[in-house]
Amino acid sequence: MAVLTIDELASTLLPGQAIGGLDLGTKTIGISVSDLGRRFATPREVIKRVKFGIDAEALLAMAAKEKIAAFVIGLPINMDGTEGPRAQATRAFVRNMAQKTDIPFVYWDERLSTVAAERVLIEMDVSRKKRADRIDSAAASFILQGVLDRLTSLAKDAAPDSAD
Repeated sequence: MAVLTIDELASTLLPGQAIGGLDLGTKTIGISVSDLGRRFATPREVIKRVKFGIDAEALLAMAAKEKIAAFVIGLPINMDGTEGPRAQATRAFVRNMAQKTDIPFVYWDERLSTVAAERVLIEMDVSRKKRADRIDSAAASFILQGVLDRLTSLAKDAAPDSAD
């Protein structure tokens, strides 16, 4: 398994391949999956964290079911741009996953993704209890949607200018 940049991901994905978005928490792993056209991120059930081996098995089973070609994982960067313990834990998780799968990972700055997800859930009038159950997958959707939008932008930049 490799860790790719967003540009490398754009050049390796084939048409019709889905991408998984992950928001790694201490108690859960929020999951989102793109459609095959890679336009929309859709939240999925969270994985309740137990221990790494069990978590990895559950994640890889989901990846096989959804035919995931790559994972985008939120990297919790501090507001000042530094990486703290949560970012280190995320990088360790990806290093450990490298021993279990060939599916590539892409890190994505997740600053404020949980805040944005919470705002949307509040606007949708989701109760506090249900918000707690859905926040991680909603954050994973924000992370993945950011990547999907960037991939669309990269594809437009790479396309020959049709106006000439």
